[in-house]
Amino acid sequence: MAAKKLNLDNFLPYRLSIASNALSERIAAEYQNRFGLKIPEWRLMAVLGEGKPKTQRELVEATRMDKVTVNRAAKALAERQLIARQAHAVDGRSHHLELTETGWSLYDAIVPAALASEAQLESNITPAERATMMAILAKLTAAAEDYA
Repeated sequence: MAAKKLNLDNFLPYRLSIASNALSERIAAEYQNRFGLKIPEWRLMAVLGEGKPKTQRELVEATRMDKVTVNRAAKALAERQLIARQAHAVDGRSHHLELTETGWSLYDAIVPAALASEAQLESNITPAERATMMAILAKLTAAAEDYA
């Protein structure tokens, strides 16, 4: 007996990936054109914009990007003097990364654009649909983390 065929239009991981890529590409064009940032660079800035310095390992965990992508993004941001590296007090091999004054200025310029893009995209769904979607995404993320 032949294996069941995969219907990508109904395969949840595929649909989530397509939706994520479409949203990211839509917003990335603006970040690239207006601010000269690639998606991984903005993701690092967004996490660091929460205010707490993080190691590259913590940034890998927070963004779910691989180590090489985080390393390249951090290097690009450091070259533009948007982030600074501070030696880790406990682990001499590690560094804490944080936004510089220039990085904070760029972050403060991007956030309104990011929120406006989010609002425009979300205008296609109701607040109740958004709340349901956020709850479902949290459940799926937890299930993926628990999956062994």
